[in-house]
Amino acid sequence: MEDLANKDPYLVDKKIVVALSGGIDSVVLLHYLNSNHSGNIRAIHINHNLSQFSNDWKVFCRDLCKNANIEFKSIDLNIINSSNIEENARKRRYASFKSDLSKKEILCTAHHQDDQAETLLLQLFRGSGVAGLASMPKLKNFGDSYLYRPLLNISKQQIIDYASKNHLNWVVDDSNDNTQFKRNLLRLELIPKLQSSFDSVIKNISRSANHQADALKLMHDLAEIDIEKFNLIVDNKIQVAPLSKLSPRRIANVLRYYINQRDFLMPSSKVLTELISVMNAKNDAKVILKWHVYEIRRYNNELYFFDTDFDNSKLDCPYYEKLKSESNFEIRYRKDGQRVKLKGKKHSSALKKILQDFNIPPWERDKLRMYYVNDTLMAMESIGEMSEA
Repeated sequence: MEDLANKDPYLVDKKIVVALSGGIDSVVLLHYLNSNHSGNIRAIHINHNLSQFSNDWKVFCRDLCKNANIEFKSIDLNIINSSNIEENARKRRYASFKSDLSKKEILCTAHHQDDQAETLLLQLFRGSGVAGLASMPKLKNFGDSYLYRPLLNISKQQIIDYASKNHLNWVVDDSNDNTQFKRNLLRLELIPKLQSSFDSVIKNISRSANHQADALKLMHDLAEIDIEKFNLIVDNKIQVAPLSKLSPRRIANVLRYYINQRDFLMPSSKVLTELISVMNAKNDAKVILKWHVYEIRRYNNELYFFDTDFDNSKLDCPYYEKLKSESNFEIRYRKDGQRVKLKGKKHSSALKKILQDFNIPPWERDKLRMYYVNDTLMAMESIGEMSEA
């Protein structure tokens, strides 16, 4: 789609969720989609509670949707004001969207051509590789659904013209003029200077991002070929032995692909190089690499990747679901020297030995939930049911 005059064919007959901030971009997106796909739209507003006007923006979005007869939902977040506040807000925002979407819904965001150019320049100045310079894809997997950017080939000026033509109202984020944020610095100072010296600079930068996206797709194709051919991922863990037989460039490509699929921020080249160098360390070597809120650990010649902000205790467990309604149900955790008897076994065994046999990594062993009913161990997370006798 290159203009706002035609219906987007991709969204025909789809259930659409609009990420509505209240700014001009998302207001135009909502109006455009509702004009062409009325009845198939709902909107979600994320209130970050970072501005004194946050609640005013929420009310504006609520009233806008009410007047247009569009289903509306607001999600409140409390984000710690830190040096990495932009990334923290982005991460929490998308996690909220992801948890609210159904499998049949498409999340639409209002990113446009100017946003794409800004993203490429930010990544370029950070020294990013192909993945960073590919910037934002128009369509990507998003949890069990998809994230789609209908306006990605639309310029900011086209959006402004559409808003004026349709007499739309919107709110203005008071942080947009704060040049301490790198993106605002680009938008307000650097890009206007580039536009005065280079014709169609935004369009050309966006085109370069598309070229990088094509190159990234080829790299992902190669990673998928290597993963399948050499059986590099088993039970969502990377197998060190076969991976280490590849060339360093292809090892890095597989690792970047896997990290991208997990939707983690990409580590620096330094972290990636260090990981490749320690993959062949002794089996008893303690390998832990960290960046942002992410970690990589090695155990039994396998690599485990973590988002340390993610609470594993909230994951569903079939044994918990089966037993939670029993009277006198309790959750406990293992004790030193504990012995248990697995269902179907004649004798008890040291729990430490069972955990080793089940290939449970050391850092997870003390966190596994043990389910008791009437003071009797009935089952254990990731291990199975126990014998009552």
